[in-house]
Amino acid sequence: MKLRENPTPYMGEVRVKVKLSNVADTAAATEGRLPPERVRTVEADALVDTGAVRSCVPAPLLERLGLKPYDQVTIELADGRKDHVGIADGVRFEIMQRRSSDDALVLGDEVLIGQTLLEKMDLLVDCTRQRLVPAHPEGPINKLK
Repeated sequence: MKLRENPTPYMGEVRVKVKLSNVADTAAATEGRLPPERVRTVEADALVDTGAVRSCVPAPLLERLGLKPYDQVTIELADGRKDHVGIADGVRFEIMQRRSSDDALVLGDEVLIGQTLLEKMDLLVDCTRQRLVPAHPEGPINKLK
């Protein structure tokens, strides 16, 4: 599959803009060790996939962030096939002004947002309108029970 420059949504498909950042760069900027404009970031169009637990970021985007896989993991695809892919940590995802750091599977040709990230950001999928909506508009609530 090829990265799409200006993807058009297909029926039932939910897409969202996402800003990806290097967590170590962000921390260094917060501590004053790196100018904020030097934080490596990438903006991308992402596919929201409620059938996926984990999120995926294509290798070229991770390279632009200066991140590399630290390990290989086994994944199971929707059709039941299993494969081994890289996993990278240190990715900060920002969607709809909500941020969360997470690891990402190194896979595919576009950013895929999975259930774990949606839960952490307290975002719900509105399938009828093909969009994400905040579960709590006043700000994310993290469930601990």
